[in-house]
Amino acid sequence: MYIISQYIFFIDDWEQRKLEDFGKSTGGTSIESEFDELGKYKVISIGSYSETNQYTDQGIRANKTKKTENRILNKNNLTMILNDKTASGNIIGRVLLIDSDNSYIFNQRTERIEVYENEYLPEFLYQFLNADNIRGKIICASQGNTQIYVNWTSIRELTYEIPVLKDEQRKIADLFNQLDNLIAFHQRKLNKLKILKKTYLSEMFLDERKRIPKRHFSSFIYAWEQRKFINVFDYLQNNSLSRSELTNKGSVINVHYGDVLIKYGEVLNVNKDELTYILDDSLAKKYQVSYLKNGDVIIADAAEDNTVGKCSEITGLNEQIALSGLHTIPCRSKIEFAKGYLGYYMNSDSFHNQLLPLLQGTKVSSISKSSIKETEIIYPKNLKEQEVIGEYLSNLNHLIALHQRKLEKLKNLKKAYLNELFV
Repeated sequence: MYIISQYIFFIDDWEQRKLEDFGKSTGGTSIESEFDELGKYKVISIGSYSETNQYTDQGIRANKTKKTENRILNKNNLTMILNDKTASGNIIGRVLLIDSDNSYIFNQRTERIEVYENEYLPEFLYQFLNADNIRGKIICASQGNTQIYVNWTSIRELTYEIPVLKDEQRKIADLFNQLDNLIAFHQRKLNKLKILKKTYLSEMFLDERKRIPKRHFSSFIYAWEQRKFINVFDYLQNNSLSRSELTNKGSVINVHYGDVLIKYGEVLNVNKDELTYILDDSLAKKYQVSYLKNGDVIIADAAEDNTVGKCSEITGLNEQIALSGLHTIPCRSKIEFAKGYLGYYMNSDSFHNQLLPLLQGTKVSSISKSSIKETEIIYPKNLKEQEVIGEYLSNLNHLIALHQRKLEKLKNLKKAYLNELFV
């Protein structure tokens, strides 16, 4: 078979090899009895694997004993997980590349592969075996219902087409290593920006205990106002339309609580964000007095965790009709606020921490209008200061979205290369 890559400039025979041809294999054994929090060796078990194919340190350690001495890993060994936590197949068959000698030890349901390095590059096999279409063969060979698994004996004779020239293996490995480095770089930048945003959200707003924000713009010296929620907002009417009564295309926008919790940010721009609509437009007339306006805030009143109370401020409305949907509390301010301020403030710890003692329920948490109305809304009296805060956090959101898009493009590029190179 011939595989052609314009990037690598090789046109050579790729040959068929079995999984067991790549190296000497050794199965894991149960070493839980040897765990020691002060142990020297990091333990590789099912929790060490993830969809990023990077090692996850669970903090589990073990020492060298008679039971573990033959399970100590060396640099360039590969380890493959033979189990999955679910039936989805997200973890099973994934491979880790060991980065140092005498630092790791492997537990049960992991197979060690000591690569025959005279024929195969460990870095190449690491990328190759983690490719979705290659790992798919292992998923197809799996057994079980709620948690799938394979045995090494059932997969060791799986066959693959691979390049026999080590120079070609090196070129392929280098390509994917470069992509991995770029992905890691943008992931780090994205993580830093998210941490920065979280810090600003906690430090740019007052709460009941503070009189001056920890982080504020020095050009503003005006006092902040504190008022009861009920004195700042009027409640609007929401509807109880389920997902089955909504569609991705239509003329009447419907803001569902699930989208507020997961999809939408602090500010929902109806001209840019992905929207849902009601199937039957005639239902909108029933809620005519509660059509949403720019600046209205939609609060999610139910969730399976403490994200209850997450909200989105509506922007971008012109002639569109928009409604507040199932498990939402729509609010309209009685006083003027700068665009974006309420969306960011009401998602900050300063406001959201007031909601936590008010939550009800066990499996599903919820909050009521009567509870929320007693919370405090704190804001700068000066509209320009509100505007600057909103714009600053909005710009930070744009940076986060930019790096998120770059990251997704790189991940998709890598996935495309893997699918095109490996068959």
